[in-house]
Amino acid sequence: MEFTAIDYSIFALLLVLSSAIGLFYALSGDRQRTVQEFLLANRTMSFLPVALSLLATFQSAVAILGVPAEIYRFGTQYWFLGCSYLLGLLIPAHIFIPVFYRLRITSTYEYLELRFNKTVRILGTVTFIFQMVIYMGVVLYAPALALNAVTGFDLWSAVLTMGLVCTLYTTLGGLKAVIWTDVFQTLVMLAGQLAVIVVGAQRVGGMAHVWRLAQQEGRISGIDLDPDPFQRHTFWTLAVGGVFMMLSLYGVNQAQVQRYLSARSEREAKLSCYAVFPCQQLVLCLSCLTGLVMFAYDQQHPLAPSGRPGFSDQLVLYFVMDVLKDLPGLPGLFVACLFSGSLSTISSAFNSLATVTMEDLVRPHYPGLSEPRATLLSKLLALGYGLLCLGMAYVSSMLGPVLQAAISIFGMVGGPLLGLFCLGMFFPCANPTGSAEVLQPLLHVVQCPQLHHRGPGGAPGQPAHWPHAGSRRGPPHHLSRPASPALLPAPQVPAGALLRGGLP
Repeated sequence: MEFTAIDYSIFALLLVLSSAIGLFYALSGDRQRTVQEFLLANRTMSFLPVALSLLATFQSAVAILGVPAEIYRFGTQYWFLGCSYLLGLLIPAHIFIPVFYRLRITSTYEYLELRFNKTVRILGTVTFIFQMVIYMGVVLYAPALALNAVTGFDLWSAVLTMGLVCTLYTTLGGLKAVIWTDVFQTLVMLAGQLAVIVVGAQRVGGMAHVWRLAQQEGRISGIDLDPDPFQRHTFWTLAVGGVFMMLSLYGVNQAQVQRYLSARSEREAKLSCYAVFPCQQLVLCLSCLTGLVMFAYDQQHPLAPSGRPGFSDQLVLYFVMDVLKDLPGLPGLFVACLFSGSLSTISSAFNSLATVTMEDLVRPHYPGLSEPRATLLSKLLALGYGLLCLGMAYVSSMLGPVLQAAISIFGMVGGPLLGLFCLGMFFPCANPTGSAEVLQPLLHVVQCPQLHHRGPGGAPGQPAHWPHAGSRRGPPHHLSRPASPALLPAPQVPAGALLRGGLP
């Protein structure tokens, strides 16, 4: 199917408005002249845009294409992932956010140096960079590949357009531009998915018919309590395993934590976590309904009659282009929806990568770096990661079936990072030697940390971070050394309150 002029216009409007938001914040306010403004939006954001930005970062184009295809092929069991959202957001709101926000840090990995040592901080930073560099190449390339296979839309034109536009507004406008473009792109994603559901359901006789047909064909799944971990999806793998996935994303991932830290207060940061919960449920519902409507439509109007597409993710685009072919503008709206998912995820990656590189790898070695130079270097880092993303998209094009393995790296790396932060927050006796074991890339099983060692002035076997004999009070029990006054808000929060995430 060929795009019409209206479709191209809607798609172009998305790119123009996204770039305009970046230019606006580059030329307004303090004009991104400080590191604080460029990387943390001057800590002035309210909870609603932060919540929508959190949602947009989570809802990539891979999810827009993959979830409906999952429902189409295997039924609604995946829908139970929504059960994990409640705990997956309450725990970050009451444990992780208070710790990070009250320490007034910029990079989450600063916590690892405060809690363990500098080596662990660098290990965590390098692991995160490895994770995001690979993932952003896949997020950029995979949707463009699917779009090219179905519509004939030029593959590398799509890749270059997304990459360059995203690099432009991220480099010029900083985090504030990223957050507000995320808000705009979230609305585009919701509009695109809603249009497909409404038109598709109307073509097959309404949502009641869609649900009835799905029930008859066994696509509506009940709660599967099978404890077998080798099953594709069960309630336990989705609801319980999903909690850990959510914690790795919303609890310790730099791209998400950076948004919490941009909020004007800790209360606003927590509210953003609460507000994203119903938004996530809505997005999951729309994706699952799209899969059911696609299944019902395929029963009456077989998709791709000349042969099934080679990859399941292309099913969604075949369905959309067939359903919306008589409605000029709507195919362009869905393509804008798809590209919005990519842009929001990639821009978050650029900004967070620039942040951790600047704060964890550059500034510790150049403590006297002036503010103007640090800001310029942060912008150059964002630009550099944007160009690197284009290179990774080219590498992804040569990987073939390994693309799925590259996406899996996101989960494999996110898990150990979550374990490392939990080790620091929940196990006061864990020491740097044990924490380093969590991130050993060649280990298949996380080794037990060495919980006790002889601390300076302490008795043999005494936990490393207990107060030593003769001292009235040691450092906070989840920090291996006292934080500098600049890192802690006044008044300092008691260590027990920080660990629990509660108010002092």
